[in-house]
Amino acid sequence: MSITDNLKNIQDRINAAAERAGRNPSEIRLVTVSKTYPLPRIIEAMNAGTLTFGESKVQEAKEKIEELQGQRGKGAEAQSNVEWHLIGNLQKNKAKHAVQLFDLIHTVDTISLAEELNRQAEKIQKVQRILIQVKLSDEETKSGVQEENLVPMLKAVSAMKNLKIEG
Repeated sequence: MSITDNLKNIQDRINAAAERAGRNPSEIRLVTVSKTYPLPRIIEAMNAGTLTFGESKVQEAKEKIEELQGQRGKGAEAQSNVEWHLIGNLQKNKAKHAVQLFDLIHTVDTISLAEELNRQAEKIQKVQRILIQVKLSDEETKSGVQEENLVPMLKAVSAMKNLKIEG
């Protein structure tokens, strides 16, 4: 099955689920996970109509984004509308690059990480969109802020001028 066919199938399923739930399907955004996929497959997905991509590693995303920017006029016409999301864990030492590369960071789980993201976003005069990752299970392999620490974290992060909590 082609990427175009896959995306159409997924979008049809999203539309049906949204209608069953009484939601407007246009309010739901599909994030195409592009981690581990080469740039030609990403361009193929862009040309098939998906514009939001999720990457889990800052360095891998950096290489793809830079290569894509070098492809202007070479089958990547939609790239100016592309949105990049960081869906993997983020270490503070990668915050500078993450702020430069990503439109939305899904995995903010500590106040110290938020502070570093805020500091880096301020340097480039950006308001960085973020999601707070909450850990609701006891699984050791899962990360996120503990439920009992969520409200203090939300209060602290809400005061940071260069971060915007979106979820």
